[in-house]
Amino acid sequence: MASFHKVIVIIGFLSLFHTAFSATQHRSYLRITSQEFTTLPLDIVIQAVVSLFAVMWGVLNVAGNLREIPAAAELNAIKWETQNNLPSFYIFNHRGKALSYDYVPTPTKADLENLE
Repeated sequence: MASFHKVIVIIGFLSLFHTAFSATQHRSYLRITSQEFTTLPLDIVIQAVVSLFAVMWGVLNVAGNLREIPAAAELNAIKWETQNNLPSFYIFNHRGKALSYDYVPTPTKADLENLE
């Protein structure tokens, strides 16, 4: 059955190619006869729509059954306690260390020059 759908896809693509070629020929015919382009003929439009639907139907059937992708599949394996564990946001050198009782400020460049 899949080979039938593949044939439908191939025929649909060939029909779409033929539609594009027909539209190009129609435009060049209008240029040669110095007519103004308004719309494509109805047969070209119908062929384009039918071939597009044939290709879509064939591709959906060739692809097989669609399966659901669980959006939270990765999150199911992670425990709630580790959700907020973001190592990239760890900051160890911040001004909160000055609140520590054993904080010794690091000497600045000016302090080091004054020692000499």
